[in-house]
Amino acid sequence: MPTPPAGTTPPPAGLPRADRAIALLRTLGADEIGHPGGTLLVHLQRVQGRLALWGARPALRLAGLCHAVYGTDGFPRALLSPYNRPHIAEVIGAEAEALVYLYASCDRKATYPTLADADGAFRDRFTGRLHTPEPHLRRDFAELSAANELDIAAADSELREQSGAALLALFTRLRPLLSGAAWSDCLTVLATAPRD
Repeated sequence: MPTPPAGTTPPPAGLPRADRAIALLRTLGADEIGHPGGTLLVHLQRVQGRLALWGARPALRLAGLCHAVYGTDGFPRALLSPYNRPHIAEVIGAEAEALVYLYASCDRKATYPTLADADGAFRDRFTGRLHTPEPHLRRDFAELSAANELDIAAADSELREQSGAALLALFTRLRPLLSGAAWSDCLTVLATAPRD
């Protein structure tokens, strides 16, 4: 088992992965960091819950719970460095951790314009590397992005007013990658799109 990062207590073994992840997130201070609608931990739990409502598989729900652990392009405060990937994988599983890294590593300005294209380049903001994720990873990324942004928009009416149209435009471009439940939620939360 990988050594836990300095200053953290390893979550108790034997607990379900989500409970172990929540214990780790508390140890890392996610319950003390402000975020629209409460704390970062509350936001992460709501993202996990939204993905569950959409019928996401367990690995994607766990990725939703931990999506900000390395920080993101939109939320630069990291709880851990990506050098701790083995430790996070031990807690939530390798598949979920890979999704967390993919999400956290996204250079949004470089990646979002062509994310829905099968051959669109994905730029890793940590390494500068360009790569082309498989279609299922693009779908997971889009679904996680929608769950994250919709939670923030639902929790912060001012942000929704300022950014709602841009978010709707983004998710309209990404619609081929989104589940029906995610797209329906985009329309409900952002409430400005024509329904077809």
